[in-house]
Amino acid sequence: MPTLTVVAKVVAKKDCLDAVKTELLKLIAPTRKEEGCIEYRLQQDIEDPTVFLFYENWANAACLEQHINSAHFKEYLAATDGKTAEKVVHKMTAIG
Repeated sequence: MPTLTVVAKVVAKKDCLDAVKTELLKLIAPTRKEEGCIEYRLQQDIEDPTVFLFYENWANAACLEQHINSAHFKEYLAATDGKTAEKVVHKMTAIG
């Protein structure tokens, strides 16, 4: 089964930028230790610092599902509720 790539965009509300960034950063260490996590990188837009992008590679969809159901991910969702302006998640696979 091919690696599952996730590109997730999170846009913080301007007045919540620091709070959202703090919560996003908290996700990195525990997620990188998860079974099936191959790569988990967080980027911040240079021109618009409210825009964050996660680039993730997972061994398979089941590993991603475990991540989504993890305590640290659920804590992130609760902590950022109402503090983001946009969330977009693309699940992708390599074709070439």
